[in-house]
Amino acid sequence: MQLSELNDLELIRLAREDREAFGVLYERYVRRIYAYIYYRTGNTFDAEDLTERVFMRALRHIGGYSDRGLPFSAWLYRIAHNLVANWYRDSSRRKEISLEDFVPPERPSEHPERTLVENEERQRLLGMIRCLPQERQELLILKFVEDLSNAEIGMIMGRSEGAIKSLYHRTLLALRDEMSQLAGEDLELI
Repeated sequence: MQLSELNDLELIRLAREDREAFGVLYERYVRRIYAYIYYRTGNTFDAEDLTERVFMRALRHIGGYSDRGLPFSAWLYRIAHNLVANWYRDSSRRKEISLEDFVPPERPSEHPERTLVENEERQRLLGMIRCLPQERQELLILKFVEDLSNAEIGMIMGRSEGAIKSLYHRTLLALRDEMSQLAGEDLELI
């Protein structure tokens, strides 16, 4: 059996002694970890540097990894979360996250008016998301871009699953209220 055919737990066990096994884990997760860090920093150079640090730290601490019922990726995201938090604290940089990357590529439409309205609504929503606190932006990235469960997000953000559900609910309500308010303002202009 080849290393690439093994599941994560088997690879982790082997990676404690075999760097090649860790290389397979790296290949499985490097793109996802890089994307997460890029969305958080908005800079390719910093994202590359921090991604390298995540995997170097994971390699150094793989011996201490214990299976807690969550995917190995949750452990990597937690390392990435901590490094990004330190990066912000150390560099005192608060860059805006480029959320345009969340928008799927546009397809030609038979109804250009509908496409225009949808694009305007999407741009408004992205503008509102950019105004959210970093923690809430991170939650939305993990939920909708990375498609993680509340338990996985909780582990990454250092919160309970219930706290994540609550934060998610409050975030969606705030966005809905702001969208409703904007829609009301638009009607007043007509």
